[in-house]
Amino acid sequence: MERMPALYIGHGAPPLLDDPVWSRQLRELASTFARPSAILIVSAHWESAPLSLSASGPGIELVYDFGGFDPKYYRMRYDTPDASALAARVAAMMPDTEPVHQHASRGLDHGAWVPLTIMYPEADIPVLQMSLPTDDPYKLLTLGSRLRELRDEGVLVIGSGFLTHGLPFLRDWSIDAEAPGWSKDFDLWAAEALSRGDVAELASYKTKAPGMPYAHPTVEHYTPLFVTLGAALDPEAPGEQLFEGFWLGLSKRSLQVA
Repeated sequence: MERMPALYIGHGAPPLLDDPVWSRQLRELASTFARPSAILIVSAHWESAPLSLSASGPGIELVYDFGGFDPKYYRMRYDTPDASALAARVAAMMPDTEPVHQHASRGLDHGAWVPLTIMYPEADIPVLQMSLPTDDPYKLLTLGSRLRELRDEGVLVIGSGFLTHGLPFLRDWSIDAEAPGWSKDFDLWAAEALSRGDVAELASYKTKAPGMPYAHPTVEHYTPLFVTLGAALDPEAPGEQLFEGFWLGLSKRSLQVA
């Protein structure tokens, strides 16, 4: 079975579904590697400890964790097949000292179903969402490393966030808005650190990254990056940077690692 990559992607908001440019980029990305046997995704929108897994049965209701958008987005569905085998596999990969909570009813939130609706519109691949149990980069790297072998089993591992996410500081809410200085500065810093495979620099973002704390007044959209890096064969080997540019003035920059 072909080894799957690991991804860190920006998930936008529901209007991403109507953005022809970013939607095309995500569809093209999905076409560049084999069809996954299953997908394990960590979204910025589910911070929960102990480590938690979404409901794994087929056709679980989505989480519409957003407000103020067109009513059509609240009627959308993404009815994926049963993912209980993946849930059992993931739970078994965790040490006995770190219990895993299996939710009975929580579905995919928009950090998961929005990009996946574009990448795999048929919703015919089992999808499991895993919570972010911490914001500690090194603990998330360790978590990612435990998931690494899933990639050899055909599982696509995705960290879903946004490389900059200073929503309180945006003034222009158009998709093609000029990026604020703090967003540009953080994006350039991250791009350079990623190009060097400098995990220590990336993990020191609170003190070393320009644009902080405006780029991330809260950090949950950045930290899924470390799950992705941890799942890489070599976290310090520079990955392929994707989707350079901005959306609402926020950085779309994403990453694919081997």
